[in-house]
Amino acid sequence: MIDTGVIAGVSVSHALASVEEIESVQVTDEETLVSSLIAREGVEEAVCLQTCNRAEAYVAADDDAAARSALSSFAPDVRDGAVVRLDHEESLRHLMRVAAGLESLVLGEDQILGQLSDAAALARETGGLSGGVLDDALSKALQVGKRARAETGINEGSVSLGSAAVELAERETDLADATALVVGAGQMGTLAARALDASPVSRIVVANRTRAAAEHIVADLDSDSTAVGLAAVSSLAAEADVLITATGADEPVVDEGTVGDAGETLCIDLGQPRDVVPEAGGDAVVVRDIDDLETVTGETRERREQAATAVEEMIDEEFDRLLAEFKRKRADDAVSAMYEAAERTKRRELNEALAKLEAQGELTDDQRETVAGLADALVGQLLAAPTKSLREAAAEDDWTTIHTAMELFDPEFDDAVATHGGEPAGGTDDAGGIPAHVLERLSDD
Repeated sequence: MIDTGVIAGVSVSHALASVEEIESVQVTDEETLVSSLIAREGVEEAVCLQTCNRAEAYVAADDDAAARSALSSFAPDVRDGAVVRLDHEESLRHLMRVAAGLESLVLGEDQILGQLSDAAALARETGGLSGGVLDDALSKALQVGKRARAETGINEGSVSLGSAAVELAERETDLADATALVVGAGQMGTLAARALDASPVSRIVVANRTRAAAEHIVADLDSDSTAVGLAAVSSLAAEADVLITATGADEPVVDEGTVGDAGETLCIDLGQPRDVVPEAGGDAVVVRDIDDLETVTGETRERREQAATAVEEMIDEEFDRLLAEFKRKRADDAVSAMYEAAERTKRRELNEALAKLEAQGELTDDQRETVAGLADALVGQLLAAPTKSLREAAAEDDWTTIHTAMELFDPEFDDAVATHGGEPAGGTDDAGGIPAHVLERLSDD
């Protein structure tokens, strides 16, 4: 069966939604979310993307209505103005923009490429991707993301929330000879620690639930650095001038008790959900979150404006190419099915005709070739016009015609003819021997 899947997407991101709204959409078990989407009627593929500043889901279904229906319950607690619903072509373009970093809080940041790749891998392992239209769209998006960074300066400067957090810290406090505490040893915590390592801080402490992971980060830092477990955070907070959190904990890991006696401390919360209670530490502790990084990323966007323009042009080019590829594939699949059905019928009828001629007298090789050539010519001439029509239908997004063609050239039709001794199942009509079940489909249309 031809892959005529239609993609639909839904996005809740920093562009329109608050941190709380993004948190309300995110799930701890992404495999279950993908599986639940695949289980929806008509859905063929599904993937979900969760990062610190976005929650998105995409499905490919039999038709647009089924795709939209599968995502109708996504983000039920988010106000309408903060939810972006994407149709087929909007989803294709949005995925490319996301991969290229054009939709990121930090324009052009590199981390999103790995996150999108991981989301695709998880979906594949869960059965959410199967080489169909959504799988192709994700592959193209990742290709565009890599090309954007290789050919433009879109990722020059602060390329992650971790480095943007350190840049914000440098603006709000004196980092010279300062002590920094990083809570969390995941990718975001790693990036923050590396950015701190390149800053004027004199000491870096990395805390993590699994101390070995923190030690792995510390081993790559040039600054005076230490790895500790999470239990040490409260005692070390009193020594820290800057505290950056980036854990995946379900509950805050820093509250008033943690930093109550810390004195003047700048806390930058990169966690999703939040790692730091907003009112922690009272007036002595300044708490910043992802929303506050707009002051840093706004200037970064200005510096990368020229590169972003070049990436936009690249996406336009790749978008048109992807649509053309999809349309060509769908048309070619339909045409192939048509010719395969015709070829089966031709071979059967040709063998029968040759057998009858042989019964009337032995045929020469030249005579056999002449009869076979006649059969080939008839098939080619009869299918020339339908082939042109199918390709035009694909170019004009007329998938109803494509679906109808696939039904008319159902491979089981040929088997039905053979089973009934040359007469199609359901009998024939006076209209040139067209099978009755085919005529019924035509009349229904």
